[in-house]
Amino acid sequence: MTQGALSHIRVLELGSGDALAYCGKLFADFGAEVIKVEDPGGDPRRAIGTEAVPGTAAYWAFLNTNKLSVTADWRTTQGADTIRALLAHCDLLIDGRKPSDMEASALAHRRLEAEDPGLTTVSLSWFGPIGPYRDYHGTEAVARSLAGSVYETNAVDETPMLTREGQAAAIAGMSAFIPAAASLWSAERGGRRWSLSILSALTHVTEYDVGMQTEMNKKPRTMWNNFGRSYPAHPMPVKDGWLGVSVMTHAQWLGFCDALDKPEWKSDPRFDNVAGRQAHRQMLEPMIEAELAKKTAEEWFELGLIHKVPLAIMPEVRDLKGLKLHRERDSFGTVTVGDKTFDAPILPTALRGTPPVRHGTAPLPGSADTGTLPQHQRLAPAERAGGRPLEGLRILDLTMGWAGPMSVRQLAQMGADVIKVESTRVPDWFRGLDYRPPYHADRMYEKQFQWLPMNLDKRGITIDISVPEGRELVLELAKRVDVVIDGYAADAMPKFGLTYDVIKAANPRLVVVSMPAFGMETSWRNGRAYGSTLEQASGLPVINGRPEQPPMMSHSVFGDPIGGLTAAVSMLVGILHQKRTDEGQYVDIAQAQAILPLFAPHICHYGVTGEQLPRIGNRHLRHFPHNTYACLGTQQFLTIEVRSTEEWQALCRVMRRPDLGDDPSLATVEGRRAREDEIEEAIRAWALTVKSAVAMNELQVNGVPAGTVRAPMDILLDPHMMAVTRYESLERPFVGGHVMPVPIYLEGDAKRGYANRRVAPTLGQHNREVLIGELGMSDAEFAALEEAGVIGTEATTARPKPVVWPDTSARKAG
Repeated sequence: MTQGALSHIRVLELGSGDALAYCGKLFADFGAEVIKVEDPGGDPRRAIGTEAVPGTAAYWAFLNTNKLSVTADWRTTQGADTIRALLAHCDLLIDGRKPSDMEASALAHRRLEAEDPGLTTVSLSWFGPIGPYRDYHGTEAVARSLAGSVYETNAVDETPMLTREGQAAAIAGMSAFIPAAASLWSAERGGRRWSLSILSALTHVTEYDVGMQTEMNKKPRTMWNNFGRSYPAHPMPVKDGWLGVSVMTHAQWLGFCDALDKPEWKSDPRFDNVAGRQAHRQMLEPMIEAELAKKTAEEWFELGLIHKVPLAIMPEVRDLKGLKLHRERDSFGTVTVGDKTFDAPILPTALRGTPPVRHGTAPLPGSADTGTLPQHQRLAPAERAGGRPLEGLRILDLTMGWAGPMSVRQLAQMGADVIKVESTRVPDWFRGLDYRPPYHADRMYEKQFQWLPMNLDKRGITIDISVPEGRELVLELAKRVDVVIDGYAADAMPKFGLTYDVIKAANPRLVVVSMPAFGMETSWRNGRAYGSTLEQASGLPVINGRPEQPPMMSHSVFGDPIGGLTAAVSMLVGILHQKRTDEGQYVDIAQAQAILPLFAPHICHYGVTGEQLPRIGNRHLRHFPHNTYACLGTQQFLTIEVRSTEEWQALCRVMRRPDLGDDPSLATVEGRRAREDEIEEAIRAWALTVKSAVAMNELQVNGVPAGTVRAPMDILLDPHMMAVTRYESLERPFVGGHVMPVPIYLEGDAKRGYANRRVAPTLGQHNREVLIGELGMSDAEFAALEEAGVIGTEATTARPKPVVWPDTSARKAG
């Protein structure tokens, strides 16, 4: 298969914004015909950032490869008529205009819905069409602060640290792709109208934190740059740079000691558990660093492979393309704009049969002639669709943890029927890793809050796939579904006899997804990894923080939600191609590669200039002020970003500092930078006298981008999140009432996303429903599997016994 998976789709991209452009890129680089409508003077964001050719920035070119550019002003009658004529032959409109601008225009989505019901529309804006923040001024720093992603960064005695730009575009772009692609999968039912916000998309990252903080009833800011409460689990210096360390389990600590050639530490009672190592951290840290300084990051990584310890080479941007992982994955292609060509990451959605385009050309403004575009037969009839868009899709979910389950949940909440498979001997590890009493007796595996949100809207069964009978059951189920996805390490499914070839033989039309840390066929494929390892291995931390600090993590387990969204996009591309051709294919995701688009601006800058941008802490390359400030109260912070003279003067009015606002030498960003210390001190002094939420509102009303730095748990009480019902209260056995995330996608005039149809299943809850009701197993056969321990509803340490099939069973002869 070489034809683009989405070559049968035509998309019109209207408005401006990096997240919008990334969503369009996902379509274009998989073969869809994407028509980008720019203003007559060009997209306002075209020239922002490192210039590739005059008037076009490198990052803009990366975001807009393989698109067609037309120019039209949607604000005028003539421009609106031109765009409306194009839409008549499109399947999808993705729109980045502000809700107030869009709704007041001739191309308002409600109006388009009435005029052209077969068209699907997706509106993507900073804060969405409803809620108190709707008309706020958005930036990545402000949105990430409100989403809970900033609060836990940096040391407890400093204000939170902001990351460099690029994350919001990829996260929100992938999020917008989900309802768009899901609607096209069921386009024969008609068109749909969607809206979502970049803010809500960013809260995908903090769902885990909300669960943990709800369960523990606290808001930690004590362990920045660290993987949870584990130790050692943070970036550490080595001979030639930095090594990512994520020692989580006792076995990994023992392996780490072996790798360091320090066997005596294994028996030292001070270091026997995490609490002991944390208590002796000031003594232990320099001892570990002294050993690490003896070898390079690559040498330590190789030892990590041998001893099964999650370690990661933390590459600089200049090292990425030459890294063994990316050489073997062909993770980079070229972007051409005008007469300039430079290296950039390709889409990490690695479909084997219909891969994304590796090399792309970005258009010059208005370079496509609308009169020469071929006619396109729309997929949808001229009617509105009902129900959820993925109703009828069936997925077999063999994933664990966060990334895989979160990816499948996106499709489940869109209507897919998902069967999640665990085993009684090895439940999903997000149900808890501490198997000591009372794990089994008190069913602690049913009470882990971080597990619950990842597995909403799924049916749950247990099958021990390590035994032949379990393997056969999985293959029987595979015959009845459209997608099979696993989230195991690269060596697990082959060990169980469930390779892609075996699964494909059971059902050739399947989309089969694997998502190990470093891919299925690389030299690093057996590397152990957590979400922290993935971020460390991607290189993202090395661009964040101050130069005198260690590389700064964006999140304790950032790789998981990014890998999850990447897998969701990959599944949707796969099923769109499957539905059109009835062909299956294999999807081999490397989650470490999946993070590259989140710092594509820096990679593109290096590709064009050959220079690596410096680490600058909370400063911004183009804007000032740009920082987080402590406010009145305990651990209360406010993010402020000033992009223009008008915003600077408004900030000064709110602070009651006319002396600064009226000073002509401060009207430009260069002038303000020259007096940076003075300005920062003035803002800090003012911020300490105001409440964060009140100051945010006053600044926003006056046109200044500002946002409270929310702790993840505070999202539950955020007025905007409450207005869009980002979380709802559910009841479940073993935990009772609990709050769970609601899908971020609003359909039509809905004020909230789809309701959750199912709480996360208890262990083996749907065994009988699936195995008897759908596989046709007899009661006696079901009882035989239960007796042998192949299936069950309670976790156990016992290995399965041989299955004694009843005499009447056809399986006995088999």
